[in-house]
Amino acid sequence: MNSFTLQEVQCFDAVVREGGFQGAALVLNRSHAAVFAAVAKLEDNLQVALLDRTGYRVVLTDAGRSFHRKAQSLLSEMETLKLHARQLAMGEETHLRVVIGDTCPLHDGLELLSGFFTDRPNTRLDLHFETISGPWERLFEDEADLILHWVEKTDPRLEWIDLGTVSFIPVVAPGFLPFSLSASVTPEQMRGFTQCIIRDTARTAQKANYYVVEGAPQCTVGDHLMKKEIILRGMAWGHLPRFMIGDELRDGRLLSIAGEHFPGVDIDLVAARRRDRPHGPVATKLWEYIRQRSVAS
Repeated sequence: MNSFTLQEVQCFDAVVREGGFQGAALVLNRSHAAVFAAVAKLEDNLQVALLDRTGYRVVLTDAGRSFHRKAQSLLSEMETLKLHARQLAMGEETHLRVVIGDTCPLHDGLELLSGFFTDRPNTRLDLHFETISGPWERLFEDEADLILHWVEKTDPRLEWIDLGTVSFIPVVAPGFLPFSLSASVTPEQMRGFTQCIIRDTARTAQKANYYVVEGAPQCTVGDHLMKKEIILRGMAWGHLPRFMIGDELRDGRLLSIAGEHFPGVDIDLVAARRRDRPHGPVATKLWEYIRQRSVAS
């Protein structure tokens, strides 16, 4: 067996992923003949047939399937190494883009960021506020380096640091409902009353609606502060984060309708960033700064 090259393995992997030489040539921006020759040379060097070319479409042989599984580990490590090299080549950032989501307590988020950026005057903080799926959209469209929000933790594109739990409580103002409050209030009972919901700032992604009673009249607002004022004034009902309404719940200015049908919800607040993007030295220090404080708390 002779030695083989990374380029040959990349061509072989592209053929497998794209289902043929033509598709592989397109994604690699190479000619069909060049990809075909690279895979043939790989097989010759290995002295193993990796592809069965006797049918209409090329398919993996048993040996090819086994080799491809191992090759994917090599290619993944190569991508990690390239990413690390890009990080090393990046100079200190002139600015970082951070999005605070509507599930993050504003005071806590700003306190966390200010503790880091006050000592780094050469890096400007470009700070934005987004709601619902807006923070995710900014992150996935490369318009944010970091978000403070909640994420789908099963998404392999992301890495995150847990910052705590945020509880959302369904609440009304005293006298808003014409019936007695209990833990058995149903969506059917609430359907006739205006529900206040927050406007999703995502531009292109499918907009999500959480805790919405279908068929109920709606009042839409831009953030939780406005939503809280609307509910306090008896104009609507809705879910609000507990960190924002603790005093109002204690003194009776807001009443919880949480129960069997409106249980409320607990959300994991996180700092999140892309796993598959390079991060410069300041972004890396910010990540470690947040990690250290999350452990300390």
